[in-house]
Amino acid sequence: MFPKTVFPDTTTVDSQGQLVIGGCNALDLASQYGTPVYVLDEQTLRARCRSFVQEFRQRWENSQVYYACKAYINPALAQIFEEEGLGLDVVSGGELAIAQRAGFPLERVTFHGNNKTPDELEYAVANSIGTVAVDSFYEIDLLDRTAAAAGKVQNIIIRVSPGVDPHTHVHTTTGILDSKFGFSIQTGHADQAVRQALNASNLNLRGLHFHLGSPIFELEPYRVATELVLRWSAQFREEGLDLQEFSPGGGFAIAYTRDDAPPEIGDYAEAIVSTMTSTCADLGMDIPELIIEPGRSIIGPAGVALYQIGAIKEIPGVRKYVSVDGGMGDNIRPALYQAIYEVVAAGKVNSEPAERVTIAGKYCESGDLLASDVMLPELVAGDILAIPAAGAYCPSMASNYNLNPRPPMVLVNNGQSRLIRRRESYQDMMLCDVI
Repeated sequence: MFPKTVFPDTTTVDSQGQLVIGGCNALDLASQYGTPVYVLDEQTLRARCRSFVQEFRQRWENSQVYYACKAYINPALAQIFEEEGLGLDVVSGGELAIAQRAGFPLERVTFHGNNKTPDELEYAVANSIGTVAVDSFYEIDLLDRTAAAAGKVQNIIIRVSPGVDPHTHVHTTTGILDSKFGFSIQTGHADQAVRQALNASNLNLRGLHFHLGSPIFELEPYRVATELVLRWSAQFREEGLDLQEFSPGGGFAIAYTRDDAPPEIGDYAEAIVSTMTSTCADLGMDIPELIIEPGRSIIGPAGVALYQIGAIKEIPGVRKYVSVDGGMGDNIRPALYQAIYEVVAAGKVNSEPAERVTIAGKYCESGDLLASDVMLPELVAGDILAIPAAGAYCPSMASNYNLNPRPPMVLVNNGQSRLIRRRESYQDMMLCDVI
């Protein structure tokens, strides 16, 4: 059965059993733009933006949605997010440069990261970025001096680590004690950071931030961490902390397979907002501006990666390898996180599964496998495979390993397609080389 739930909202299957995304035939897209190629459905992308805004604001009107750019960003997408009224959460000078190039209002940008460089902070301050999420004692001092040199007072929030386990992959868990991110509440470092920030002459401490990890399929970690951080923060009111902004980060889950059942956006909103408002009421605190930072949960479901099959190798009684023209260079997640994806034969969607195969990439690594032991129709060289939920982290973590050019990205909408990132060339990959 076709796993509709993990494909973009507009996905259909035509009378010939071929995959159609955003009104565009997947085989035609593969032919026009080549493979591998990332296909993004604009309608799904915008619908996810609007759903986050609506679900949170109807529960607390002073809620803002900042898209987490690390999931993937480019100028065309930044313009879409600006049109939808979102802010941006950036984690590097490069992501900030994309926002600037797109004409995004930088006052709606927050700069995250555990080790921002002096050059990045100078760049951010010089361009009047809205907020910096400070993540170390080193950074508090460095940013204070940077702002002073620029003759500015920089708005900041402090990233704390509440010590709450979100029960996700160890490599994507960030809110626990043993993490490179944030000031730990348990150790007292968060207390010290608040006091140091309050005493900094060129920093304006507006609030607090935490991020538990990603993807989080449970609601309880958000409830526990939200209450814990708010109650902890109350002790600093007499020392001058005016909690104007509160951010529980992002990490909201999406379905990668037909068996995944992540909470609805409204479920996350209810858990976070109800806990925040009830805790503030109990503490006699004004309810702060709420900022959430979804990335994967906005762009992930909008994306589909298309590949073309080449070599097929069968080892009798062991395994059948079906090799495609992409792999770990355009989707590192299976190798890095043991991520599991659905796979669909884009031209044979209605055909019954006929064989168990492993989808192998073209990269020179035995671990370059996109999907293992999946049931698909009989396949031949030239067939197109589609892997959904590919909008997040696949393109942003893409590499030139083995000196393969990174794929293009195509935006589809109502039967029209447009290139928003072209395929790299061999010449592109040599632009920075010095002979």
